[in-house]
Amino acid sequence: MQGVKDKTVILTGGAGDIAKVAARRFVDAGAKVMLVDLDESSLRDIASECREDDLRYTVADVTSETDTAAYVAATVGAFGGVDVLLANAGVEGPSAPVSEFDLQSFQKVLDVNVMGVFLGIKHVFPVMAAGGGGSVVITSSVAGVSATPGICAYGTSKHAVIGLMRACAKEGGPQNIRVNTINPSPVEGRMMRSLESGLMPEDPTAQYEAIKSAIPMERYADPEDVANLMLFLASEESRFLNGATYMVDGGMTA
Repeated sequence: MQGVKDKTVILTGGAGDIAKVAARRFVDAGAKVMLVDLDESSLRDIASECREDDLRYTVADVTSETDTAAYVAATVGAFGGVDVLLANAGVEGPSAPVSEFDLQSFQKVLDVNVMGVFLGIKHVFPVMAAGGGGSVVITSSVAGVSATPGICAYGTSKHAVIGLMRACAKEGGPQNIRVNTINPSPVEGRMMRSLESGLMPEDPTAQYEAIKSAIPMERYADPEDVANLMLFLASEESRFLNGATYMVDGGMTA
């Protein structure tokens, strides 16, 4: 796919399982990538596998407006602009009934999963507009269109970014800035191991099997499944796709 060749991409949550795969896919497709995360050690490991001309990283807290402005500025300084924002940073938070959910934990999930996306869009929109347009791809979830008991903060945050996406898609459209969400089913990796343990601490494996059985294709998504859709929505091949949710769920929400 040549649609992202020479494009500059910001990828938040850059140390996560999906981002590790997505970074490589974008670099292989000819893009320039700036990874953003708080985990400098993991970012350094990922960057060591790529040429500095293709991939760099910056340590930042996506919930901080100062840090957000800095990572956008660092990207412009390194690569000359911003064509794509993959707003992928997210946390799952604890698992608990709503009546027992800790307020501080609820706020943290919303800060990372919603405020972090809002700040990223706020600061890349002017840069994208100056460059003739761009694509914002927000990582939501099947939890953004349905609900799971015990993870109210996560579900709330993933619903919220869909509303944010729709508002921003209408604002950005006249400037040739597209905004969409991808909504994965459970994805193999650290976050799902945490959720499985939180939802059923006495038998996380049974929780895994129960979730998997709700997916018609009878497996979790692989990070590659999500990265492939990120690549398409970032590319010129999707130039008229704006303001929509795209499921990557093996039929889970069919």
